[in-house]
Amino acid sequence: MLSLWEIISLVIMTVALGYIFTGYVRSDPYDFKRFSWKELKFSMIVAAPAVVLHEFGHKFVAMAFGHSATFFVYWWGLGLALILKVINSPLLILAPAYVSIPGGIPAFDAFWIALAGPLVNLILFLISMLVLKYKKKMKHIEMVGWTISKRLNLFLFIFNMIPIPPLDGSHVLSNLLAMF
Repeated sequence: MLSLWEIISLVIMTVALGYIFTGYVRSDPYDFKRFSWKELKFSMIVAAPAVVLHEFGHKFVAMAFGHSATFFVYWWGLGLALILKVINSPLLILAPAYVSIPGGIPAFDAFWIALAGPLVNLILFLISMLVLKYKKKMKHIEMVGWTISKRLNLFLFIFNMIPIPPLDGSHVLSNLLAMF
């Protein structure tokens, strides 16, 4: 399912995302230390799944339709986000990865492949919302993690569904129109 290079890329991207989101994602909002391993770990646990599982949604739906699909880190996009983090930019531009699917893909398949990533974010948002609503006893750090996950995944769902290239929403719309 995953090649060795995809696994190595995934590990690198997860650590980089954790670093990028430290400061944006905090287990303790009152702790303003420059860097801590605890915050890196927390950021990786909270932020990385939103991005990684989004891309895996594309990959595994493509594979379910019988297409070859390979996960890649978009080094330029990840590098830009790292630079913005290092210079303490209040703006975060993040395009860390993509899934490459070679060959002509029928519109029906392409529609579902494009929709799969944002749907993963919608599902993660709903899971976070339900956990926050129904889990009665939660440590503060758990509540913070689930709250950030909820907000981040809702943002990623809405943002990715904007029908402007190269966002997923443009592929969803164009392939939906191509089917009719």
